[in-house]
Amino acid sequence: MKFEDYKINDIFYTNSGSWKCTDIGSRIIVAISLDQEDERNYIGPPYSIEEVVFDEYDFKGCFREEITKHRSE
Repeated sequence: MKFEDYKINDIFYTNSGSWKCTDIGSRIIVAISLDQEDERNYIGPPYSIEEVVFDEYDFKGCFREEITKHRSE
């Protein structure tokens, strides 16, 4: 994904799972992982779970659609 593809509250995917964009800076985005069992963790901001920063080096590993196939090496 490119920086301009991110919008607050949009969901995106990485190899580690699904994420919700919670904030956008001038060169970074901040997101929460959507792997929680307790739905109350998604109420915010502020959130009761860790927000993770993604920078320009992380964007190439982010996708609009869920990753369903693994590459064979």
